[in-house]
Amino acid sequence: MLTAILLISCPDKKGITAQVSNFIYTNNGNIEHADQHIDSQTNTFFMRIEWSLKNFDIKKENITKEFSTLAKKFNMHYSLSFNESIQRVAIFASRNLHCLHDLLLRHAEGQLHCEIPLVISNHYTAEKIVKGFGIKFFEFPITKKNKSQAEDKTAKLLVKEKIDLIVLARYGQILTRKFLDKFPGRIINIHHSFLPAFIGEDPYGQAYRRGVKIIGATSHYVTEELDAGPIIEQDTVRINHRDTIDDLKIKGQDLEKIVLSRAVRWHLERKILVYNNKTVVFD
Repeated sequence: MLTAILLISCPDKKGITAQVSNFIYTNNGNIEHADQHIDSQTNTFFMRIEWSLKNFDIKKENITKEFSTLAKKFNMHYSLSFNESIQRVAIFASRNLHCLHDLLLRHAEGQLHCEIPLVISNHYTAEKIVKGFGIKFFEFPITKKNKSQAEDKTAKLLVKEKIDLIVLARYGQILTRKFLDKFPGRIINIHHSFLPAFIGEDPYGQAYRRGVKIIGATSHYVTEELDAGPIIEQDTVRINHRDTIDDLKIKGQDLEKIVLSRAVRWHLERKILVYNNKTVVFD
C-alpha cells in the first residue's frame, strides 16, 4: 500500500496535531501511524505521521504545495516522502568485516528496505564477500598522498550511482570536510563503544585493562568533528572478570552489528529527525 510520510519540527503551539490530522482527514486520507514529541527545554514540537494514499484526494505530486499553507502557519520545517521511494545505499568497509557481513545478510533477507548497488573499500579483503551477494565492489586504496584524489573519485562514483545514504561499516578512514559537505546528514557511522569513549588504538585492550563492567556501541551521523555527530542508537553488554580481550571483541562486534543495523533501518524508514546535534527517533 502506498503511503506518505511527513516529518515535522516547529515551535510548539496548541492545535498542531489536530490541524495536521485534519489536513489528512479532510482530504480522505487514513492515518496508518503517528508519533510526536515535545522538547520542553526548547519548546520544539516534533512529529512523524504516515497515511495511506489510497483514495486520497490530493495527487502525491501536489501534497507539498497543498500542505505549505499549514506549514507556514506553524513555521514548520518538514520533509515529505513516500514508502515506495527506495533509497540507494553505499557501504564503506575496511578490514573489519563483521558489520559489512551483517548488513549484506539483513538486506538479502529483506530486513533493510533499500538497494545496495555497491560497496567501497580501501582494502581488497571484502571483495569476495561482496561479489558473493551480487553487489559491485570498488577498491580505493588510500594514502596520505592520494587521499584527496581517492575521495574525489569516490564522490563522483556515489553521485553517478545516485546514492542516498552512506554507511561506514567499520571503515578505517576519517572523511574530510570536503567530502562530508557533499553528503550532509547522509552518512552513518558505527563506533565501538559509548561516546565519549576510549580513544586511539586497541579500545578493547584499554577497556580490559580498566576492568570495565559494560562495553557499548554507538551509531551516529558523521560530522566534521570526529565522533561527535548526532547519536542515533546506543546499546551495552555486561562484562565480568572472566572475560578475556577476545571475549570483549566478540561481544563488542555483536553489539556493533545490532546497533548499526538499527540505525540504518530507522533512517531508511524515515523515523529520524535531527536537531541541535541530537536526534528524535520515532517509534
